[in-house]
Amino acid sequence: MHLPLPVIFSRRQFLRLSGTAAAIASWDGAAGGLRGAATAVPPATTPLGDTFDLSRWLQPVPPQAVFEEPGYFVWCGTMVRGADGRCHLYYSRWRTEEGFAAWVTHSEVAHAVADQPWGPYRHADVALPARGPEFWDGHCTHNPAVFAHGGKYYLYYTGNYGDRQKVKGLNWSHRNHQRVGVAVADRPEGPWRRFDRPLIEPTLGFHDALMGANPSVLARPDGTIQLIYKAVGLAKPLPFGGPVVHVVATAPEPTGPFTKRPDPVFTHEGALFPAEDPFIWRDGGRYWAVVKDMRGYFTQAGRSLALMRSDDGFAWQPAAQPLVSRTEIRRADGAVQKLTALERPQLWFDRGEPAVLFCAASIGTEMQAQSTFNVAIPLRRP
Repeated sequence: MHLPLPVIFSRRQFLRLSGTAAAIASWDGAAGGLRGAATAVPPATTPLGDTFDLSRWLQPVPPQAVFEEPGYFVWCGTMVRGADGRCHLYYSRWRTEEGFAAWVTHSEVAHAVADQPWGPYRHADVALPARGPEFWDGHCTHNPAVFAHGGKYYLYYTGNYGDRQKVKGLNWSHRNHQRVGVAVADRPEGPWRRFDRPLIEPTLGFHDALMGANPSVLARPDGTIQLIYKAVGLAKPLPFGGPVVHVVATAPEPTGPFTKRPDPVFTHEGALFPAEDPFIWRDGGRYWAVVKDMRGYFTQAGRSLALMRSDDGFAWQPAAQPLVSRTEIRRADGAVQKLTALERPQLWFDRGEPAVLFCAASIGTEMQAQSTFNVAIPLRRP
């Protein structure tokens, strides 16, 4: 239930007012199960259907579902449940003293654990630390997306290197060195084996001629792996470049080699940067994606989360009910938490059903966040 007027809360107020464990007890979604790692999931028992409306699945957020780490900005968030039942969250973090814009220079992919999918999560270790400027991902790892497949765990991510200088705004040296890569482990705890080269290199004259980031993967019915990533070309002036689109690539194995398809996806006529942060999955014979809609191109609701659909995974369009969420979350007491950002959507599945929507959230301004956190939004089929 929305309050009559917009309400702005600090995160501490959010936690204090968000109710108690009783809110958890009243929710029976995501009750367990060891399946549901990223997109390697069986179809839902009941297909989602043409009129699937993810916004109606969103449940109130209990206080345990908000994860932050003192002294760090926290971003992203992708979860897999291990064979022992523990939940493993991989997230991006960087020290607050570096400033919010240091996500592109100082981020590292860290690892937290919990007993339940919605938390509370506790920091465990750093999964993908900095490893030196001689590596393509030597200074910064970001945008994790975990994928369990064939008895192994694959952690897709964005990496970069650069001068590590603190500048006003964005450090373009690091931003334009962004590439998509993957690390592999036998267990969700790691250790993670990294590679000397990224999965995706820029292709001159192609949509990704400048950089690539924000990977999401799924397994296709024929056993091949499908990757969608954000791509920035060189048709527009530097340092930003552009336009910003998304590219589909396929490979016989999770570690590649990937073949890029020519047509960009999640595009909108006249828009140079319509979307980012895709999460893709397959439900039976249909493909779905949640993306960050930059200006309401697909939802008509301003900056928001949008639902996209596809019959083949290659040609995409807005779903019949495209709005997933505005930049807000509903607390367990019914009040609405207004946010500066709600993005980096990642789903966790229980027995084939979407059960938790993980998002990165911030309060403050777009370039100067006062606080950030990961939120695990419970989902339940209406």
